[in-house]
Formats: sequence, structure tokens, C-alpha cells
Amino acid sequence: MTMERYIRIIAGTLVLVSLALGTWVNHNWYWFTAFVGANLLQSGFTKWCLMEDILRKFGVGAETQS
Repeated sequence: MTMERYIRIIAGTLVLVSLALGTWVNHNWYWFTAFVGANLLQSGFTKWCLMEDILRKFGVGAETQS
């Protein structure tokens, strides 16, 4: 899988989980949803993504694509 697909899957999962937690546990979890959305927005403008850096440190995306 490409790095972009990993990031989309992780971001989508985090948004859905934080929405569920905000609905059923505590409304303050919506702040986490906003944090994920803000990071997606800033990465669209700056082309820098924190999750991409984290995944690279774990070796994701190190393989060459052919």
C-alpha cells in the first residue's frame, strides 16, 4: 500500500472512533476529531504530515514501488 492510503485509512479511523467516543463517552472527544481535521487541512496546504513522519519512523513506505 502507498503512504497516502495508510494515512487516509488511519485518519478516517481516528475520525470515526473519536466521533463515536464523543457521542457515547464524553463530548470532549470532539476536540480530537477537530485536531485530526485541522492536521488534514494544514497538510493539504503545507504538504507536511505528522502521521507520514511517524509512519516513516516505523518503516512504512520504505519499500520501493515498481
